[in-house]
Amino acid sequence: MVDEIEDPRRVDPPFVSDERTGLEAWLEWHRITLLIKCEGLDGEQLRSRPIPTSLMSLHGLVRHMAEVERNWFRRVLVQEDLPTGIYWDDENPEGDFEIPEADTFEADLAVWQEQMEIARANAAGKDLDVTGIRRGKPCSLRWIYNHMIEEYARHNGHADLMRELIDGAVGD
Repeated sequence: MVDEIEDPRRVDPPFVSDERTGLEAWLEWHRITLLIKCEGLDGEQLRSRPIPTSLMSLHGLVRHMAEVERNWFRRVLVQEDLPTGIYWDDENPEGDFEIPEADTFEADLAVWQEQMEIARANAAGKDLDVTGIRRGKPCSLRWIYNHMIEEYARHNGHADLMRELIDGAVGD
């Protein structure tokens, strides 16, 4: 049996709410879950790739999710011109997962947190039906929220498995 993570920062989404409240609560729940999965590990553990066939590490997931937050809430929702990623470009498309030795988890955690704050600000006060543009087509804030929840849920599953392989810690 997997123990439930007990952490006051991770608040269960309400069982009954309006749509926006529910979407935002689930997104925040998943954001904090990824953070919790990374806590208590040193830099080497965070960089480790415990699944031999994958580039993924917990550090890399934080970098990746900074890119995802930036893409959906800046590039798509408010159509900000962002020609490359924070960590990747055309010459290094896996830059979020291929972490240079000089890059620290603390610095990349701050970038992720900054991108989440910008995402929250860009979505604040906007109707769920407001659209940005993705690949030339309208994309609603509602769709973005649902996609972000899916993206975090998938990667939190990866984080859960990696954390268990790194130090045996388990928790939903």
